[in-house]
Amino acid sequence: MARNHETPRRRPVAKRRFTPLKRAVRIPVWGDLTIRLSIALALIFLVIMIHWWDREGLVDNLDGHVSFLDVIYFTMISITTTGFGDIAPISDRARLVEAIIVTPVRFAVLFIFVGTAYNFIIKRSWEKFRMGQIQQQLHDHVVVLGFGVSGSEAVGELIERGTDPSCIVVMDTSPERLEQAELLGCNVIEADATRDEDLKAVRIEQAKTVLVSAGRDDSSILIVLTVRHLAPNVPISVVVRAADNEQLARQAGADNVINPVRFTGLLLAGSAQGAHIADYLGDLASVTGRVQLVERPVMPEEIGRPLSDLASGGRGLRIYRNGGACGFWEHEAACLQAGDIVVEIMPTDVTEAGVRL
Repeated sequence: MARNHETPRRRPVAKRRFTPLKRAVRIPVWGDLTIRLSIALALIFLVIMIHWWDREGLVDNLDGHVSFLDVIYFTMISITTTGFGDIAPISDRARLVEAIIVTPVRFAVLFIFVGTAYNFIIKRSWEKFRMGQIQQQLHDHVVVLGFGVSGSEAVGELIERGTDPSCIVVMDTSPERLEQAELLGCNVIEADATRDEDLKAVRIEQAKTVLVSAGRDDSSILIVLTVRHLAPNVPISVVVRAADNEQLARQAGADNVINPVRFTGLLLAGSAQGAHIADYLGDLASVTGRVQLVERPVMPEEIGRPLSDLASGGRGLRIYRNGGACGFWEHEAACLQAGDIVVEIMPTDVTEAGVRL
């Protein structure tokens, strides 16, 4: 069983402001529509009662008598701004009521109906159209499933490394997190990453890579299973926080399993062996450091050369060949072959000049 390990969320400290206690309320479409119509009908009924109470200030140019049916008729044509002129206010009080009370109610009713039409017809149609346009452009993109601490840091690092934000799709169930991702320029979708139809909506099968950081190991592993089922060939990287869940994540189909707790332990252990080891490891991991690790296919002109003589000018550290890893000190590194994957270390300014990352 996958074990759940919650990581405390980081809170901003630079700027503090009052945050009210609130709870998300989910109202179905029919419920929202019922509330809107009820408010509109209640306002119309209020105007009818006001007109009935002040019916002496109204005149019916047809028969001179204002009945309750005439009041309902006058209210409806008044609120809809039709105004045939057969019934009209004649007293100063009636005209004051029309100006101060009925006119604001008229605007409120119009806004309710216009807002309802926008939300249920125009907005939904526009969102479907925009989603279709974005989906047509999604190819070789990065899908980030979960925009918590790890996911947001990963997206920020990708953008720093030169990835176009329009090529990043962020999926999360939190509107607040998605708002932050949208401010970065990413495509966002509020959906459940464990559901097939939601993953298909972001064209998961055409993605360049998938980054999974759901905040819980069991949720992350379930997402990996779902993604691997829909996209058998797409690389998947996942964050897990319990060491005994790493093997489960790999069995679920993850290509890379990152354990931040273990990485933190490595930094701590390295700092115990030397004051600058942890600093150098952090330098390697960040785009803002002086050096970077680069993973790339072997270049045609490098075939036959040793790992120590790379055309890029970098220092070769490791090659991946036939599913295995070979260090620079091993004899396999003496002759690069077609199909090898090279891991090298290079200065940041050189990688920015055009080396493929």
